[in-house]
Amino acid sequence: MVAAETENPRKILPPAFRSFVWRILVFFGGSALCMGIVIPYNDTTLLGILGGALTGAASPYVIAMERLKINGLPSLVNALIMTSIFSAGNGLLFSATRTLHGMSIEGHAPRFFSWCTKAGVPLWALLFSLSFCLLACMQVNGSSANVMNYLVDLVTCCQLINYLCTAATYRHFFSSLKRQGISRDTLPYKGRFQPYTSYFAMGGTLFMLLAGGYDLFIKGGWDVMWFFLDYGMIGFFIVLFLF
Repeated sequence: MVAAETENPRKILPPAFRSFVWRILVFFGGSALCMGIVIPYNDTTLLGILGGALTGAASPYVIAMERLKINGLPSLVNALIMTSIFSAGNGLLFSATRTLHGMSIEGHAPRFFSWCTKAGVPLWALLFSLSFCLLACMQVNGSSANVMNYLVDLVTCCQLINYLCTAATYRHFFSSLKRQGISRDTLPYKGRFQPYTSYFAMGGTLFMLLAGGYDLFIKGGWDVMWFFLDYGMIGFFIVLFLF
């Protein structure tokens, strides 16, 4: 989707792709390592997350700054986390809008979602996608926040299926190039260690999908509702794919 909107994708996207893995390793892997060094596993604030204290105060980054007694930095970290969340939300909103717009053009969604303004903005698709942000209001009290947690569980499973399908689609693309005698060296960008990394991605996401409800099979952990929340999306995806 980003490539479709980029002015010069053959020039701009390859450097972005090449740096992506390193950015993930440094920022996410590195920060996780730092948090593990600074914060003990039994930190009272961190354990508060399990008790439902899902606030900025329970962020490992904020806890680390407070333990290091750096005044003002926890607030700065919270502000940076907010900008990161806002950026991620923008990306997801863009994807949802463009997907709905494309579905409408192909006849898989109501026709009015394909209407665009003179500037090319699919307004109705944008507003419909934006309306889902109102679900955030469910965090205002405990009972509705529980429902929000259920939705998060379903969406997380859906996202794993999304990654699984992306890896499978790439595997077919790889095979198609090989069968037609097209060298990957002719492409503007090619990933390393393919197709083996696509197998690793498919295996990893499939494992996470199946292990999502592992706690249900531990002695005394069975819960019918959480079984459907953890695995219902898999069945729903199969039904949608077939019918």
